[in-house]
Amino acid sequence: MSVTVLIVDDEVKVRSYLSRLLLKRGFTVQVAAEGKAALEQVVAYDVDVVLLDVLMPGLSGLDVLPEIKRLKPDTEVIMLTGNASGRDGVEGLRRGAFDYLLKPVDMPQLLQRIHAAMDRRLVRQKGISALDIPELR
Repeated sequence: MSVTVLIVDDEVKVRSYLSRLLLKRGFTVQVAAEGKAALEQVVAYDVDVVLLDVLMPGLSGLDVLPEIKRLKPDTEVIMLTGNASGRDGVEGLRRGAFDYLLKPVDMPQLLQRIHAAMDRRLVRQKGISALDIPELR
């Protein structure tokens, strides 16, 4: 079972960096540069986890988050914020995000959060643990 992660960030370098690292670890990766494209991909694909930047032109991550949860309630969202206070991340939690991480993203921490998000999703959907998925070990 492959885990699909949608990376939504307006910065090409961030999308490229995260994509490369997640692909190396066996994840299926989708990318979007802005909120509207992210919503289209959430509808079109079976996305397990969304890594969602808070600040983007057009629809912000905080605007996109409730729409993702409305369209696909079981999709877990991890907010990415450059705000050192974490204020935007906490607001994301209030709006339904699974968790948030500060940029620049620490890869071991990101993998741990994806693992935890998948565990919650899989237990809720199928009653299995994310430990049963090789790329999440």
